[in-house]
Amino acid sequence: LRDYNSSKFQVSEFILLGFPGIHTWQHWLSLPLAWLYLLALSANILILIIISQEATLHQPMYHFLGILAVVDMGLATTIMPKILAILWFGAKNISLPECFLQMYVIHCYLAMESGIFVCMAIDRYVAICRPLHYATIITESFVIKATVFMAIRNSLSTIPVPVLAAQRQYCSENQIEHCLCSNLGVTSLSCDNRTINSIYQLLLAWTLMGGDLGLIILSYALILHSVLKLNSAEAASKALSTCTSHLILIFFFYTTLIVLSITHSAVKTAPLIPVLLNVLHNVIPPALNPMVYALKNKEL
Repeated sequence: LRDYNSSKFQVSEFILLGFPGIHTWQHWLSLPLAWLYLLALSANILILIIISQEATLHQPMYHFLGILAVVDMGLATTIMPKILAILWFGAKNISLPECFLQMYVIHCYLAMESGIFVCMAIDRYVAICRPLHYATIITESFVIKATVFMAIRNSLSTIPVPVLAAQRQYCSENQIEHCLCSNLGVTSLSCDNRTINSIYQLLLAWTLMGGDLGLIILSYALILHSVLKLNSAEAASKALSTCTSHLILIFFFYTTLIVLSITHSAVKTAPLIPVLLNVLHNVIPPALNPMVYALKNKEL
């Protein structure tokens, strides 16, 4: 009987309601969100133009920064046009294929950003701990291979997220208290067991993001160990200053992810908090990253 009902009443689209609890005045949020989106696009495009035109910036570190800029613009563009359409025009409907595609692209871009942070940490490790071998290890070939590896890794590992979500039965409820198609938000509407979705989401977070964070911590632990052995305080300060902007971005990116995962499971009385955090986590880093690098990097 359940199979009969599921096939008969399978929903054809989802309705993204926006920010829970503030539907009557949520359109006011469109102004700061639109400003952040335009800032993210303009700042990252400017970064790409500067890196491409300035010969002194044709270095692996800036190549990775350029790739990060492309990923940031892709991440922001995946969600912001739809969010602004919801807030401005009430375009809340989204088809199931579109929803699952958005879910996949968000996961893919977030994993790619995490992967690029690993590549940048390795670049800084070699520059500070193995300076004599930097030119032979961190080459343009290394940048291309590392980027291609990260792209393939993230593209393949995130495929099960939308595939598993698409296999669930959505037979009655189709209203999502969110601005975007998050995995847990969508699968919470399913009529059947979604344990496998939650398990894979957790597995992906721990193996992919957790593994990346572990490599980054290891790289900076080795950098710190190497810097502390320097006799000159000035040399140590100069070495660490090249890592400052990178560390700020990493701290913000992973801290927000951890807070987001905690609030998703812990905050039941105020569902607005995880939704707002989720949206801001996808739009603030793209706007913040170029400015942090520009302010902390004299060459740029």
